[in-house]
Amino acid sequence: MKSSLFGAESRMAYLLLLPTLILLAVVVGFPLVLSIWQSFFRADDGVDPETGLLQQGDTFVGLQNYADAFTSSGAGAGFWNAFWNTTLFTVVGVSIETVLGVAMALIMARALRATGLIRASILIPWAIPTVVSALMWQLIFDANGIANRLLNYQILWTTEGWQAKAAVLIADIWKTAPYIGLLTLAGLQTIDEQVYEAAKVDGAGRWRTFWSITLPLIRPVLVVAVLFRLLDAMRMFDLPYVLLGKLRSGQTLSMLAQDAATKTDYGMASAYSMVLFCYICLVAFLFIRLLGADVLGESSTRTKKKRAKGSKPKRLVTTSEGSMA
Repeated sequence: MKSSLFGAESRMAYLLLLPTLILLAVVVGFPLVLSIWQSFFRADDGVDPETGLLQQGDTFVGLQNYADAFTSSGAGAGFWNAFWNTTLFTVVGVSIETVLGVAMALIMARALRATGLIRASILIPWAIPTVVSALMWQLIFDANGIANRLLNYQILWTTEGWQAKAAVLIADIWKTAPYIGLLTLAGLQTIDEQVYEAAKVDGAGRWRTFWSITLPLIRPVLVVAVLFRLLDAMRMFDLPYVLLGKLRSGQTLSMLAQDAATKTDYGMASAYSMVLFCYICLVAFLFIRLLGADVLGESSTRTKKKRAKGSKPKRLVTTSEGSMA
């Protein structure tokens, strides 16, 4: 009877999830399959030597688009430049954002007065649209902008070189560090104050309390926040595109795919997109495996199952006096 009841509940759960699964298949699955298929083709261009007419349509080239992307010359030169730019912006940017985000969360958690004002001020950079933020930083990094005036040094931020990469990192960190800070703050608010009181009684200092109590307790929330920010940074497009245009120093894989698409080279654009998709999937898989990000809440489900299996019903034993224990 119980198994049939669970089976009916499972079927009902699948039926309720079916519309969402169909919508995801149409919105996500179909474009993904179409991109994979398109990456195996290349648009014909030039003149057919036999007929003397312009070639039209697409030609199946198999994995040639991927091979061209990974070569050291031609299309591959732009690919590797965009690949390393994407990796640099992701690793350096997310690392600094994590440190600043945790610091912001600690400040917001300890700010007893004007808490709402402080949280709102920290949230403002994240709430500003990315394009507006990029245009604002473009004015700041102008040759006669406030950045050079504060440094008292002339730096051409929006030209080729290390300064262009630094401009993208500064703008991105300023905008998205509050995102990690807000999620970390949510984790801090779940910590019982009695834990800190016990640490004070034991004579633990601030650093010892942070490393031994605060950081381990907010680790699940922080890992998930960093994972989401990591995946978002790897597909960065609008910020460097508006801030720097098509400079090679700020070109990412998303920009490279968009540039190929504007040239109607949809095969190479799809190949770039699929390489970026696989790169993101690989990083997410390694991140979850190494750091144990509980994105789907599987750990709590497993804990409940173990508890359910380990709990056994108590047996009622009748003693000689007739009482039950």
